[in-house]
Amino acid sequence: MTIRDIAERAGVSKGAVSYALNGRPGVSEETRERILAIAEELGWYPNRAARALSAARADACGLVLARPARTIALEPFFMEFIAGAELELASRANALTIQLVRDVEEEIAVYRRWWGEHRVDGVLMVDLRVDDPRVDELTRLGLPAVIVGGPLENHQIPAVWHDEGQVVVEAVQYLAALGHTRVAHVTGVGEFVHTSQRAAAFVRATADLGLEGEVVESDYSAESGARLTRRLLSSPRRPSAIVFDSDLLAVTGLGVAQRMGFVVPDDVSIIGWDDSLISQVVHPPLTAITRDIEAYGVAVARHLLATIDGRATGDVETEAGALTTRGSTGPPRDRSAALRGTTGAGA
Repeated sequence: MTIRDIAERAGVSKGAVSYALNGRPGVSEETRERILAIAEELGWYPNRAARALSAARADACGLVLARPARTIALEPFFMEFIAGAELELASRANALTIQLVRDVEEEIAVYRRWWGEHRVDGVLMVDLRVDDPRVDELTRLGLPAVIVGGPLENHQIPAVWHDEGQVVVEAVQYLAALGHTRVAHVTGVGEFVHTSQRAAAFVRATADLGLEGEVVESDYSAESGARLTRRLLSSPRRPSAIVFDSDLLAVTGLGVAQRMGFVVPDDVSIIGWDDSLISQVVHPPLTAITRDIEAYGVAVARHLLATIDGRATGDVETEAGALTTRGSTGPPRDRSAALRGTTGAGA
């Protein structure tokens, strides 16, 4: 089976087939998809050694995670996001190279080494930070990249993002409608742009609705989620509802609340983020911000491949999350009545 056979079947030139099979610009997306489908149907596979020599491509994309390994292993978001990115990259015969590092400085060093050694054709940059030094360094290196998150101003690197704020407003409005007047938000790492966007939306929403809102920052670990939940629920002015910035934090918070003697949702309502399977199998199942994270990974990887090929144009906004209500949220009950005959609950 040759390129000529595919060209005859598709009714295009051999050059167009070459462009499509090698992921290069020069053909429309519709033509590219048709050629790829015919190639798969006919059982055609490229001579990868010859392709590497002629195109000087690594056929690999990189993802560097500057987070503790334990947090990554327990965090459903990254598992689903990586699955989506792998799905898209594998369909284009590209690999995903992943490396864990301790901090941003080590992450930048990895980018320099990968690009210098031609280990990857481009990278997915996650956990966008305020005044992020990685953006300028990737621009300086000329390493093709896509930023996961945004939107950004005055930048040369494309971003794939969605609105982080509106769904927070939706969650706060829902809690207010249930009758909650004191609400807390356990965020992730404060220097992350998506964290600051969510926290700012929470502060605005609680102020607009006349609620008493409190924001506390975690490091996304289960330990910090447990510690902050205990602190909030031990306060003399404890909240009757808590919004957590991840599933892991929310499930941990649920366990802490129950061990302290609180009934969820009667004594405290809980909302999680990302709505993975663990949100749905705990008791009560968690109300959560639902996002299609696998589809998000697919969109980011697709945009990176287009960027590498010189076909990408600007940022891409994807579908925002939405609130999915379940058993962990409800109207607050009179806490003093709930404590009658239950000495020490919540202490």
